[in-house]
Order: sequence, then C-alpha cells, then structure tokens
Amino acid sequence: MKQMCKKNAAEIGKSAAAIGIALLIGALFILISGESPVKAYGSLIRGALGTPQSIANTISKSIPLAFTGLAVAMGSRCGMLNIGAEGQLHAGAMASVITALFFSSLPVPLLMIVSILAGILAGMAVGSVPGIFKAKFRTNEVIVAIMLNYICILFTSYLVNGPFKTEGSTAQTELISEGLWFGKLLPRTQLTYALFLLLIVALLMYIFLWKTSVGYQLRAVGANPFASGTAGIRVNVYFIMSMAISGGIAALAGITEIFGKYHRFIEGFSPSFGFTGIAVAILGRNHPAGVLLTALLFGIMDMGSLRMSRETMVSTNMVTVIQSLVILLVAAPELIKWSRKRGQ
Repeated sequence: MKQMCKKNAAEIGKSAAAIGIALLIGALFILISGESPVKAYGSLIRGALGTPQSIANTISKSIPLAFTGLAVAMGSRCGMLNIGAEGQLHAGAMASVITALFFSSLPVPLLMIVSILAGILAGMAVGSVPGIFKAKFRTNEVIVAIMLNYICILFTSYLVNGPFKTEGSTAQTELISEGLWFGKLLPRTQLTYALFLLLIVALLMYIFLWKTSVGYQLRAVGANPFASGTAGIRVNVYFIMSMAISGGIAALAGITEIFGKYHRFIEGFSPSFGFTGIAVAILGRNHPAGVLLTALLFGIMDMGSLRMSRETMVSTNMVTVIQSLVILLVAAPELIKWSRKRGQ
C-alpha cells in the first residue's frame, strides 16, 4: 500500500513538474514577445475563474475533454491505445440525433433515454472494432482506430450534407425536440446537466476498475497480457470489452455537446476533442480523478486565453503552445514507454 502511494505521488509530481516547466517556457515566449507573463497569466486566470459565469463556462469546456480522456484511459488500463475517440464521438452524436428525430413522438423522458443509449451503442460498436481486430487478427488497434476516425467523420459529414441536412447553407440537421435539451445549471452560461452525467461516469469507471473482479482482471491484462493469459484470464475478451466501453464513453462527449449546446448535429462541431483526450488521459495518469483535473486545467487555459488575448498582445495560440509543451513533456515519454512495453 505504501509503495502504491509513493508511486502515485511520484506520478502526480511528474505531471505537476511538466505543467510547471511548460508554464515557465510559455512565460519565456511571452517575455520575448514584449509582454509581461504575470499580466498575461493573470488575465488568463481571471478570464477562466474570475466570475461565476466564467467558472461555469470553463467547466463546460472541460466536459467533452474529460469524456474523451476517460475513454482513452479505459482502453489504456487494458493496454489498448484508443486513438479513435474522435470518430466514436461523431458516431455517437449522429446516432443520438437521428434517434431523437425519428422517434420524436415518444414521451420526452423515454426519448431522451433511448437517444442517449443509441449514441452510446453506436460509440461502443465503433470502439469494439479495433478490439475485435486485435483479438482475432493481432492487428494494431492504433491503425484500425485511425482509419475508423476517417470513416466515421466522413460518413457523418455525408449524412449531415445529404439525407439529414436542413435548409440553408450550413451543414446541420434539424433541431431535436426542445424537451431533450439539457438544462443549464447557471443562466447565460453553457454549463448543463452534462456535468452530473460526467461525474457519474467517472465514479462508475473508478468502481468498475478498482472495486470489481472484472476491472481487476482488465487491469491485469493491461499490465501483462501474457501472464494474464497464463493465469486463465480471457485476454481477447478484455481487449474487446475495454475498447467497446471506451467507445461508449467517447460517444458521450459528442452526445453531451449536441444535447447541451448545439441541439442538432453540426458538421465540425468537435475541435478534435478525441485527440486532445489522449493528452488528457496520459497527463491524468489514466485515473478518473486525474483525468477530471487535467480536463479542467485544459478548460481553464482554453477559456482564459480569450481574455488574455484581449488584455494583452499575447495570442490565444500561446495556450496551444503551452498545451503542446505539456504533451511533449508528459505524453511523449509515456508513449515511448508504452511502445517499448508493447514491443517486448
């Protein structure tokens, strides 16, 4: 137990150090541009956390990143790198919208449940494909997931530009029923009840992975699939299971964006939530609590960058630079370690 606590503390320390170094390098770039890092970072913090409205919007920005981060973390716990969260969230969003439009005559509470479940199942179906190929043909799940990203994104693009396109020049579907819209937790903000759904999913994921025998076996497969197979664990089943669950969680990123913000499927609604989720998961050490905190950090930087650019000459792109530095300092070494482990 003590060794585990020490290991967790060391991992947290590495992540904190990486964030600190990235901020210091960002401050150096800000100085070179002729601005004060203290003023720039102060504006960023005030923009993200200065008022109840800004705090709510910051949390709202972090929700889809948290869902995709949890999705990647779920796969990683079984030794699978789910790089297909972007395609899975597109599939989930489109499936939920189509269900909501086709079965609009159903009572609203039932329609909401059915629509969300349809989106989750679509994400699970897409997510399970790399797991199946890995289990049956020993195909690298990263390659399959990357190809599925293109298939899902382009297929949903075809649907929203073709059979499900509403009138007008914008590639979007009809609005879903207003009764399905997630309610706002704070007026004049984008924060909705999706927050509670996120917290429930994170809690259930923690209970599943650390408090059940199935979760223990899944993590055992991730630690050493060969030893797990020797011990009688059905490794292939867990490959498929972890990727299917991962896909379902990723789908919730798209579903909550649609039901909470856009109320229809809009082409390009995701600014690469799925890919950013990879960095969120690795920085969060593939733990639900770590993922939530990391997603919040990214949300703070995204939200605060708008005010920082208004009050200083520092571009919002500086936040992208800082996030990229964090990824380089944390994610790159972890990916190299993971790749070497896979190659053994």
